[in-house]
Amino acid sequence: MFLSAVWTLILTAPIHCRASIDETLMQCYISTHLMKKQTHPDHAWPEGEHIFSRCSFLGELFSFRKLWAFTGPGFLMSIAYLDPGNIESDLQSGARAGFKLLWVLLGATIIGLLLQRLAARLGVVTGMHLAEVCNRHYPTVPRIILWLMVELAIIGSDMQEVIGSAIALNLLSVGRIPLWAGVLITIIDTFVFLFLDKYGLRKLEAFFGFLITIMALSFGYEYVRVAPNQGEVLKGMFVPYCSGCGPTQLEQAVGVVGAVIMPHNIYLHSALVKSRDINRENKKEVKEANKYYFIESSIALFVSFLINVFVVAVFAEAFYGRTNMEVCNETGSAHSELFPANNETLEVDIYKGGVVLGCFFGPAALYIWAIGILAAGQSSTMTGTYSGQFVMEGFLNLRWSRFARVLLTRSIAIFPTLLVAVFQDVQHLTGMNDFLNVLQSMQLPFALIPILTFTISVLASLRLVILVVCAINMYFVVVYVTALNSIVLYVFSALLSIAYLSFVSYLVWRCLIALGVSRLDFRGSVQYPPAVLMDEQPEFDS
Repeated sequence: MFLSAVWTLILTAPIHCRASIDETLMQCYISTHLMKKQTHPDHAWPEGEHIFSRCSFLGELFSFRKLWAFTGPGFLMSIAYLDPGNIESDLQSGARAGFKLLWVLLGATIIGLLLQRLAARLGVVTGMHLAEVCNRHYPTVPRIILWLMVELAIIGSDMQEVIGSAIALNLLSVGRIPLWAGVLITIIDTFVFLFLDKYGLRKLEAFFGFLITIMALSFGYEYVRVAPNQGEVLKGMFVPYCSGCGPTQLEQAVGVVGAVIMPHNIYLHSALVKSRDINRENKKEVKEANKYYFIESSIALFVSFLINVFVVAVFAEAFYGRTNMEVCNETGSAHSELFPANNETLEVDIYKGGVVLGCFFGPAALYIWAIGILAAGQSSTMTGTYSGQFVMEGFLNLRWSRFARVLLTRSIAIFPTLLVAVFQDVQHLTGMNDFLNVLQSMQLPFALIPILTFTISVLASLRLVILVVCAINMYFVVVYVTALNSIVLYVFSALLSIAYLSFVSYLVWRCLIALGVSRLDFRGSVQYPPAVLMDEQPEFDS
């Protein structure tokens, strides 16, 4: 079913929906006289920061100059595919299933590319990002709930960045910087990025490109050092089969999907593309913008996919099937106390991952791993800040400075993380990443359904994808809660699941009506997306 969803989306949506997406949204845009730009100004970027000024499009098939002008938003977006939560999912995938789940990583990345493509199209054609469109389409109460769910995803992502950065600092300092101190240090680095932001978006994009390069070099070094079997890598990537896999590997496959496709990233990308100045009255210019944004996103996600493959392959080759006794206990490492002296299968996280690399391949492997984790955590910091700002402004029409926004988000993220860092050990801190990956997976429908509502018209693909995603989410939650073995949590999870499925069903109901299944609109109160985008102040009866 998973592969069916992937290939249905790939083969059906891009071919049959391209014209309907662009034409429908373009007609809505032009009919509102460029959406009366003063009502929705591009407030998110510094004045004069529109990087790509309008130029005369000559109609050539491809131009590196134009591609360079549009380069930036896709790479900022791709950082969410490389955050510490993704890295932990990658290394656990390799250690638990070897190379067998690389095809799941590939499929999840392709689905992510399609969703980012839809998000970019929405921003380019309408001049509004997804949160702004949701504000126009959904009634007040569902809109507030949707905003809270996306904010929850952003805070969860920020917590993963804090955890990753704190662990990296602890490894680099050989334990001299305790975990709680590393958590506090992340407050400072956030404001450093805000300082860089004042120099302009283009320079910030270049800096994040530098951080991605550091990750590629760090994890690429580990890949070369371990030298995995290339045939096994390719087989795992293109043969959709997992021989001998059990519940553990299935749970990990679900975790890969939840870690790769980040809900707030869809909102972010639809807003980032507005940083380029495009004449939306010119269909040709809009079409070229969509083309170059798609090319740039494809390149960015290809790079992120390679980095994720590096991590999976390293742990698949070196540690798949290994026992605790075979890891550090036989190397005389100072960190051998992390691994019990037994023959149970090795369990790793981003902290133990660096330790075992150091045990097998020397201190350089450990430090380079820590540098890569630090770059992953730091690079994700500012994109989370941007996401939060766009989401808050779009859903609530509330204007906050980035300083206030990052202070709020980081404070909420740091409080529970700091408590765990002070009163628990590193195992509990890294264990939070597993919970946060579950949280991200649960929030995915709250980005997936809205973006499909406003951009796609293939009902078969819609039903299939939503069914698969919701099934994956609920399976992931059931597995996670069952492992906690608490009757109170069982009852709480059951109630939460009912509320969750009810709200998802409501969003699907409005989505189907918006896509033309008008018989579901019993009171005639739901507006279609074209009306939503055309009305300056839409009124809702439901």
